[in-house]
Amino acid sequence: MFDGRFRTNIEQGLKPVGANLRKTGISADHLTVLGIIMATAAAVTIGAGFLRAGLLLLALAGVPDLLDGAVAKASGTASTRGAFFDSVADRLSDALLFGGVAWYLQTNNGGRIALLPYAVFAAAALVSYQRAKADALGFDARGGLMERAERFILLGLGLLFSELLIAVLWVMLVATSGTAVYRFVKVWRQADRPPTPTRPPTRTRRRRTGTTRSMADRRVAWRERVRSRRP
Repeated sequence: MFDGRFRTNIEQGLKPVGANLRKTGISADHLTVLGIIMATAAAVTIGAGFLRAGLLLLALAGVPDLLDGAVAKASGTASTRGAFFDSVADRLSDALLFGGVAWYLQTNNGGRIALLPYAVFAAAALVSYQRAKADALGFDARGGLMERAERFILLGLGLLFSELLIAVLWVMLVATSGTAVYRFVKVWRQADRPPTPTRPPTRTRRRRTGTTRSMADRRVAWRERVRSRRP
């Protein structure tokens, strides 16, 4: 929801920042790597039990994710390779962060509750895959209640108030699963529509009609000439 409505506006506002960063020699790939490093640090910090410090690192990890696109556009280096790298980095960061939460729950709570963050990550990966596959097939799978931005906001809330962390994870699992169902139905309906029939261009028809008429006129003229030559 936030990714679709606000991300474009935020990137437009960050264009001057991206241009200034580009002047310093920082590229979009540098920022993407920095985001992975920050996500790794956040995961280790969360797993060690320092949840609020992990929240700070989580927020810092989101900054490069916002700026890499602005830097790429400001420098004119936006490419499919960069988009691929950014997408892979996002999935890796998600895995690291939810792995850190699972580590924390296993250490402090034990039992099967440590599997909850993995379930959230699995649902989130399915949502991301649906969009990627739909884009490859020419369909639109964007939208839904729980996209990446919403997941990080709720995760930050759970890190800020540790007593709510498990409840927040359950909410994330339900909402992310609902988003996966929504995207599946959306693409299913698009794929179920019959293809639009194509009509031949009008100019070709006119040319063919004109050619047929001219041949018929020539035949009539030839017959009149033959008749006029007969004695």
